[in-house]
Amino acid sequence: MDKIQLAPQLEVSRIIHGHWRLLDWGLSDKELTNFIEKLMAHGVTTFDHADIYGDYACEEVFGKALKLNRGLREDMQIITKCGIKLMSDKYPDRKVKSYDYSYTHIVNSAEQSLKKLNTDYIDLLLLHRPSPLFDPSEVAKAFGDLKQSGKVRYFGVSNFNPSQFEMLQSYLDEKLLTNQVEISPLNIAAFEDGTVEGALKHRIKPMAWSPLAGGKLFNPANVHEAEVQKTIVSIAEEMGAKGIDQVVYSWLLKHPAGILPIVGSGKIERLQNAVEAPSLKMTDEQWYRIFIAAKGEELP
Repeated sequence: MDKIQLAPQLEVSRIIHGHWRLLDWGLSDKELTNFIEKLMAHGVTTFDHADIYGDYACEEVFGKALKLNRGLREDMQIITKCGIKLMSDKYPDRKVKSYDYSYTHIVNSAEQSLKKLNTDYIDLLLLHRPSPLFDPSEVAKAFGDLKQSGKVRYFGVSNFNPSQFEMLQSYLDEKLLTNQVEISPLNIAAFEDGTVEGALKHRIKPMAWSPLAGGKLFNPANVHEAEVQKTIVSIAEEMGAKGIDQVVYSWLLKHPAGILPIVGSGKIERLQNAVEAPSLKMTDEQWYRIFIAAKGEELP
């Protein structure tokens, strides 16, 4: 699989493996290590995490698996996120879910992630969601110190709108490398609110989380979702795709912004479908058929 250059010293795989549901896969440490080895053999070398995933447990599970084969770390790229403070038994003093982008919280979160992931550095640290109490000078100081210490190589954001992205970028000496946002045939907001255009403007590669709409494309719950599924199934037959998932990945990959899909499955066959998606050829017309089905109306 081709690698994508995000920065002079950072290449990522065209398909990113997401670990939001890692605990649901029911894998032992050894089984997870074997799974990671298989993915990397197929060219999937980039792994997406967040401190909060699995009630603050997923990073540690991944780290234990990584410890069984430390040689894997050299050829993989680890993404993780910080900033959300969940209500949790692990933090009994919290009274409400909130966001924290203070210098102390960002640095402490990164250091905790390093410890849990059993690694000396994070390739890409993202701010998980924008905050109404966002102080960009605090973020800039935290990013600068984490970079200088070698604990984090590069930085980005997640779920930021274009103005929020540009506001933070204006405070930073170093370029933000990505904006990780929800994009799927059931959520095309990023194509219509300036997010994708912003990525093109800043020459960054956006990452698409939940590209299969959390499984809704397989099990539509209403007429609109059923119509979108019907369109994708029809195009899958035309393209000779193995399933609608391959068509969706192909749809995302075709976009000139260089969208990087995050595939959050614990099944090797699902990842194999994703790995093969870049080789499929989708026409502009097929792309627009999915987009129009997603909108639920013809283009103006």
